[in-house]
Amino acid sequence: MLQAPFASPTWRANLYSLVGALLAVPGFLLVVASTALGLGLAITFFGLPLLALGGIMAVRMGELHRGLAARILGQEVKGAQTRPPGRGLFGWLQSRLADPVAWRARLYAVVKLPLALVTLYTVIVLYLEGVALALYPLWWSLSPPSPSTARSPAGILDLAAVIGRGSNSLAPRSAHELILHMGGLYLDTWPLVAGTCLAGIAALFVVPWVSLGATRLDVAIIRRLLGPTRGSLRVERLEAARSVVAEDAAATLRRIERDLHDGTQAQLVALAMSLGAARERLEDQPVAERDRTMFDFVATAHDRARDALVELRNIARGIHPPALDVGLEAALETLTARSVVPATLHVVLDSRPADAIGTIAYFAVAELLTNVAKHADATFAAVEVIEDTGMLIVTVTDDGRGGADPSRGTGLNGLAARLDAVDGSLVLHSPLGGPTVVTVRVPVRI
Repeated sequence: MLQAPFASPTWRANLYSLVGALLAVPGFLLVVASTALGLGLAITFFGLPLLALGGIMAVRMGELHRGLAARILGQEVKGAQTRPPGRGLFGWLQSRLADPVAWRARLYAVVKLPLALVTLYTVIVLYLEGVALALYPLWWSLSPPSPSTARSPAGILDLAAVIGRGSNSLAPRSAHELILHMGGLYLDTWPLVAGTCLAGIAALFVVPWVSLGATRLDVAIIRRLLGPTRGSLRVERLEAARSVVAEDAAATLRRIERDLHDGTQAQLVALAMSLGAARERLEDQPVAERDRTMFDFVATAHDRARDALVELRNIARGIHPPALDVGLEAALETLTARSVVPATLHVVLDSRPADAIGTIAYFAVAELLTNVAKHADATFAAVEVIEDTGMLIVTVTDDGRGGADPSRGTGLNGLAARLDAVDGSLVLHSPLGGPTVVTVRVPVRI
């Protein structure tokens, strides 16, 4: 407690109060002005964009306050996740106006101003009055004697005036020209002067706790209004758990594919080669000496081993295409090259998607190209994969007859369910006569 006035947290809290008050004034004016004008002009539609922009600016001001708390106080507060912007002007307006993060940022701007001003005023007054009272014996004893009536020389020496009640009363006759008074009480004796000095020293030891308490209250309000809510934190934890599960599942599939490729498939290859060698030996024997039953048995086993090997390769490729280990673009190039319907590929990626996302995008394109070959009666298909604001957008277009309907069992329902697991979406546009355009959106990271 004795070290509090000189400790670093106290001066950090004082600096935070000063800078916070300077930021609170324009933030309050900005929020109040944009909200009032936006609501007043909402009937003319021009108010809605103003409200939306005001919410964005309130969020930015909230980020400044969170950064201030992190830099000066060392209190890290994670920002709340705003709603993703909708498509088009009306979608953007709807997402901005319905964003609870923006409204909570507005509320913080309104609460911050009185809290910051009261805190700053209290801290400054306590410091100034504390110093003045602590030094009162010095300047009181050094003041020249005067038989005439003396008035307190400065408003800061009149505690009643400082706290707002005001005082113009005159001091009685005194041996000192400078006399501190509180209302009608004049501190003009050494016991009162000594008590005043102790009160000033006590005020200097109290002000740190006032400053620290106010900043802690401010940080608590920041966590409540500018930080994530309990629901968003729970969603974030669930998303993190889902990401771990998805990545673990992708790793498991890759391990199964490698085991099938390096183990079972290798054994089938060796078996097929052995049966093929035995079949060739039997074929080389004269027909008269050939054991027909044995030859048919070996030939049948050889054929079945080759069929099993082909099926196993297809299964391994369906679990995890080896080309995905190189990258999504290389895997899609292989996929479009094998497409029954001639297909082109255009890929623009800023970064490599997560393994689970790359696998989902690959199988989505594979499913859609299969549907084009089976149902569209198309002569051409185009695959486009781009990355935009953290989303992977996959578009498959064909020039077929159109009329695609998920209820007819084209696999689109299963694909949509798989996309839902990672907050993805599927949009189908397939009028009769074509063309058919299927757009898949998935986050680049999960």
